[in-house]
Amino acid sequence: MKTIVNDLTKGNVTKLLIKFAMPLFLSNALQAIYNIVDMIVVGQYIGGAGMSAVSIGGDILHLLTFVAMGFSSAGQVIIAQDVGAGNFDKVKKTIGTMFTFLLIASLGISVICYIIRNPILRWLNTPQESYSYTMEYTVICIVGLVFIYGYNIVSAILRGMGDSKRPFVFIVIAALLNIVLDIYFVAYCGMEVMGAALATVIGQAVSFIVSIIYLYRSRESFCFDFKLKSFKMDKQALSRLVELGVPMAIQAAAVSFSKIVLMAWINMFGVVYSALAGVYNKINVMSAIISNSFTTAGSAMVGQNLGAKKYERVPEILKTVAIFSFGVIGAFCVVMLVFPNQVYSAFTSDPSVLAVAGILTAPIVLNFIGSATRSISFSIINGSGNTKLNFAVAIIDGIISRIGISALLGFTFGMECLGFWYGDSIAGFVPIIIGMSFYLSGKWKQRRD
Repeated sequence: MKTIVNDLTKGNVTKLLIKFAMPLFLSNALQAIYNIVDMIVVGQYIGGAGMSAVSIGGDILHLLTFVAMGFSSAGQVIIAQDVGAGNFDKVKKTIGTMFTFLLIASLGISVICYIIRNPILRWLNTPQESYSYTMEYTVICIVGLVFIYGYNIVSAILRGMGDSKRPFVFIVIAALLNIVLDIYFVAYCGMEVMGAALATVIGQAVSFIVSIIYLYRSRESFCFDFKLKSFKMDKQALSRLVELGVPMAIQAAAVSFSKIVLMAWINMFGVVYSALAGVYNKINVMSAIISNSFTTAGSAMVGQNLGAKKYERVPEILKTVAIFSFGVIGAFCVVMLVFPNQVYSAFTSDPSVLAVAGILTAPIVLNFIGSATRSISFSIINGSGNTKLNFAVAIIDGIISRIGISALLGFTFGMECLGFWYGDSIAGFVPIIIGMSFYLSGKWKQRRD
């Protein structure tokens, strides 16, 4: 089996990073684009109330995926390390365990959240003008949660083995289908926010079905036979998955939870600022996909090389991640600084929203820069499989810094919504401080089995 470790023996770190990260970047970009299309279509055809609904519902959905994000990322790192070490029996057990664990988790989360759907919207101070829209969007996304979890599982398996092209193909299918259905349901069928939610879920469902068919047909290449007994959770594999997955899930949940808290605070200022928060979040998704793409590629490369004990390659990997992250982020910053009005107008023609949109520009640019630094720090942290450090970053970055700084600026200093957005952006620089301290300590060389 061809691995990242074998490719790196040729000394082509930059070429391999491009080869591995670009499909990740493009697939994440497409995923972000079709989420942004929800906001744009709803914003143009419904206005501020619809934008508020997509913003709140989208944040809820993102929070509910924390288990998928954390445990699939953990599974990817474990698979990458075992592939690098040649332990393919462990790879098979990890795949089966991850499938069963995460699909059960998705069903449990869906049922619980459906039962408490009304309290959730009340806790978030959902504006009355957008309450019914938000409920429609949220319920449909909750029902389709299993497809999001399933896609994350398959993607983790493929990327852990060094294949980032197929996940890109699968997300292209989902993105194109979602965009077409978004326009059809909302603009032509008049289904409003419900149509946007249905388009998202259908796109995810088709993407998952296609990806699982590919994995089944290629089962011999991925050390997994898809027999029923292979889906039995292995005790040792589950222990490794939980040990690394819990901190990563907490990390994902912490950041999402902090954004939910900020959204609840912002919603207190009315539907216009609630809609504006959606614009802020959707634009920042673009910086997040850059960070996540290079983090995923970097951590997989670091993981396999640590598994093979090729420690001397790690600094070059991190350096290359940094160069590409800042290069792409720099282009995004220029666009926001030079064409802010055009960017905001693309989301909505609602004059009440556009009148105050300019306050977002500085926090957005700051958030972009922070995203570039996060790809470096998480490449080494996630790639090393250091569970304690992942947990520390999750708590410090996601809860203490983000909520604390936002509350200080927003409430104590009276900056209100602007303070919340600045706090969110400033907190994004915490991981680089922790990550670089970890790198300089040399403890990343201590692989965890």
